[in-house]
Amino acid sequence: MLQSRNGSIRLFRLTGIDVFLHWSWFLVAVFEIQTRNRNYSSPLWNVAEYLALFAIVLLHEFGHSLACRQVGGSANTIVLWPLGGVAYIAPPQRPAAMLWSIAAGPLVNVALFPVLYIGTMIARTSGWADTAPDASALLRALFAINLILLAFNLLPIYPLDGGQILRSLLWFVLGRARSLMAAAVLGIVVLLGALGWALWSLSLWNAVLVYFLLANCWRGLQEARRMLEIAKLPRREGFACPSCHAAPPYGDFWRCPHCAQPSDPFSSASSCHCTAEFQAASCVDCGATHRIGEWVVPAAEVTA
Repeated sequence: MLQSRNGSIRLFRLTGIDVFLHWSWFLVAVFEIQTRNRNYSSPLWNVAEYLALFAIVLLHEFGHSLACRQVGGSANTIVLWPLGGVAYIAPPQRPAAMLWSIAAGPLVNVALFPVLYIGTMIARTSGWADTAPDASALLRALFAINLILLAFNLLPIYPLDGGQILRSLLWFVLGRARSLMAAAVLGIVVLLGALGWALWSLSLWNAVLVYFLLANCWRGLQEARRMLEIAKLPRREGFACPSCHAAPPYGDFWRCPHCAQPSDPFSSASSCHCTAEFQAASCVDCGATHRIGEWVVPAAEVTA
């Protein structure tokens, strides 16, 4: 049964991953199919091409999700929308785990490259251009689409895969926060130039795409600044995140689930100002949520 979620429709669930389709996909699909109706003898072939495009995107996002799970992260949702797809993944906050989770998406396109190339070669040598021109044109289109998606995603612009791969590689040298800042700054510089070009060429679609990427770069830069500020805070002994082993900082960085006021669940009272007790807390470093009891470090380990 189709279910609506944040403007999206739930299509199906596979390997524990829910796949959603944003409602705007249908509007863009109609536009794209109409603008490419001269490429085939029947609109049905345009529909097949557009569905195949999103099948490639879906495989790409499943590559991210399954790789994230392989390294111990969580990945339960994929959303397809007009500008592509988004796999909501939460890999362990380690550079190698992040690198594999991100690189697995483009590797799916790399794996599809020889398959589609062989398909186009068979169509060419078999004379499909004369006997089955629509099928031949579809194979050529899918080969080009897969190649373009691969090249676009590998651009070193955050938050594209290429930018996140760059960030993961820099993480080994610069650390978690500074690697994100470097990738975001590079992306902003490149995208500002791309936005100027899009406006000068009066390309509305490119301007919208660049603006979307630029907004994500800016959010990445703000997140990097937040992580750097948090890293400077004094840390509370006796507690550690079970996922990344970072100690929680002193301060009211958590919101009470009852009154929504800032509080510190790791204080001696272990409760909010409204006297409600915290059952769990999210790590300000890696974002993982664990029960308060799981944060406690045994006294022997603290002494050591």
